Amino acid sequence: MIERPIHLESAHRVIFTRDVFAPGNEVLGDVLSRAGGKGAHRVLAFVDGGVIGGNQTLLRDIVAWFSARDGELDLVSTPMVLPGGEACKNDWSLVPEIWSAINDNGIDRHSFVLAIGGGAFLDLVGFAAATAHRGIRLVRMPTTSLSQGDGGVGVKNGVNYFGKKNWVGSFAVPFAVVNDLSFLASLPERARRAGIIEAIKVALIRDREFYAELEAGAAGLRALEDEILEEVIRRSAEIHVDHIATSGDPFELGSARPLDFGHWVAHKLEQVSGFRVGHGEAVAIGMAVDLIYSRRVGLMSEEDCERVLKLIEAVGFATYDVDLDRAEAGSPVILLGLDEFREHLGGELTITLVPEIGRKIEVNEIDRAEVLAALAELRERHSSRVTTLY
Repeated sequence: MIERPIHLESAHRVIFTRDVFAPGNEVLGDVLSRAGGKGAHRVLAFVDGGVIGGNQTLLRDIVAWFSARDGELDLVSTPMVLPGGEACKNDWSLVPEIWSAINDNGIDRHSFVLAIGGGAFLDLVGFAAATAHRGIRLVRMPTTSLSQGDGGVGVKNGVNYFGKKNWVGSFAVPFAVVNDLSFLASLPERARRAGIIEAIKVALIRDREFYAELEAGAAGLRALEDEILEEVIRRSAEIHVDHIATSGDPFELGSARPLDFGHWVAHKLEQVSGFRVGHGEAVAIGMAVDLIYSRRVGLMSEEDCERVLKLIEAVGFATYDVDLDRAEAGSPVILLGLDEFREHLGGELTITLVPEIGRKIEVNEIDRAEVLAALAELRERHSSRVTTLY
């Protein structure tokens, strides 16, 4: 047997800016120049169609910005606009469409793919880039609060297949992530709020001090005040990147996936609802299920459980949805999320739970009867809150 260690060094760069395509903004140019080499860097840009409505000069601004750097950066064609949102990850035909654009424009492993859009769009374009020529350098430009603080700063790409989230995908460290905070201003309220829940999640599993800051700023977060929202996104991105870089398992070779706390319910709820329930909303509900489950089985105190549930509700999220109760052949559909989570990771079932704020544990067994009891509690909690409000 011949066996040698192979060590791979990858820099994970996340840069924050505003108005990245303003004439005097050099952030993107500085990022691309890190690749070195001679001659102009070739760039093929893909833009999420959902971003255009709130940023109607975006395509013109991109072309003008690159034109002003002719000889240094070569935008090989006008930006290619494709549909975004979760629906794009369910449309396999978009993958070969991106491959064709990469091929037709002569984009190779010394070129760049620039993806501008929400988290699902970045997943789609990232997967196509990672599988073309065995990997083309990708610059992600997330445009939502959810993607700027969480998914867009990660190393995973994927599309849905067989009706399952991210069944086809890859791990690839992006060349850079450029978070342009000016995109947040054009988001509808629902999308601006979504990123807050992932900040709560990462604080719960890694940072008690950050969690206390979120509690202190809950009123401002509920009101979506710009300054506090942007600071929470910055902090969330930092902690997510720290976890990826220091956890020892960035490509999830094991069975643990701490950053997916609350996600086994969330992924299934998104599917069951036909993606009517957005990812951020589904994560809030999934976290609530796991929190009450943890309290019921003696892993978490009543005080901490209620404290977190109140924060989730205080910043504007529901902790229950009617599709949690959907059944097929008399069996709750949501419980299938456990089996799909185990299958997606491989090996034994491994679920992250929070015994106390700022600390996580991994469990390999889940009592399904207690999960159903947790769902019943959430249903009653929701009913009581609605009665109180009206």
